[in-house]
Amino acid sequence: MNKKLSIITINYNNLLGLQKTLESVANQTWQEFEYIVIDGGSTDSSKEYLESQTNKIAYWVSEPDKGIYNAMNKGIAKATGEYLLFLNSGDHFIDTFSLQKVQKHLINDGVIYFNIDVIDNGSSYVLENPASMSFSYLHNNLPCHQCTFIHQSVFERVGYYDESLKIVADWKLLIQAILKHNVTYRKVDAVFSTFYKDGISSLPENQSIIEAERTQVLQTEFPVLMNDLKENFALKRIIKNLRQSRKIDWLIRLGLLDKF
Repeated sequence: MNKKLSIITINYNNLLGLQKTLESVANQTWQEFEYIVIDGGSTDSSKEYLESQTNKIAYWVSEPDKGIYNAMNKGIAKATGEYLLFLNSGDHFIDTFSLQKVQKHLINDGVIYFNIDVIDNGSSYVLENPASMSFSYLHNNLPCHQCTFIHQSVFERVGYYDESLKIVADWKLLIQAILKHNVTYRKVDAVFSTFYKDGISSLPENQSIIEAERTQVLQTEFPVLMNDLKENFALKRIIKNLRQSRKIDWLIRLGLLDKF
């Protein structure tokens, strides 16, 4: 492998977002990476812009694809870096020193993730990811790909993104990597990138698709764990209802029952 890091950007008809992302990548003070751009055959001058920026890109292509994960898989196939980072069109680093500050952490583990700056309807906040993973967290969450570095060997062991899924293939790969393949992971308590909460996974109209795809994956890949999780959720609902009970509240006040 030639570089420590491959940064992959996918784009489709988002010229302004592509410009923002490419400029953010090109302006990094640490440059030990290759930059790959996969464009889905845009018709908004994205291709022409890429042609004008070839000196900043190790590889790029503009051609029709079969969707987001097909485009991401094209990027993986071309990547030669030790670690891969997906920084898609519109995403960017928080400053020009972002990679300089975090590159020292890119060692040993299969998945290395950070916290992330989130922009939601004009407001900004830091989303702090958990230091340790659990099935109860992973069954419907994951660190954003904009703050997650994945070692090339993880794709070799687990496979590429499942293109039959529309929205949750990145989640499926991560949960399989950690729970089925025992890929090592590490959280670094720092922020280096910005995520805009306007992608397809954030849109309210797509929540039913996300839920259906996750349920399909969980029932296929982790049926036994799902049985335990259903029981756990049932117990949590019982405890929640008990805590809301006036009778239980009075028993606690009278000292006849410990608070729970």
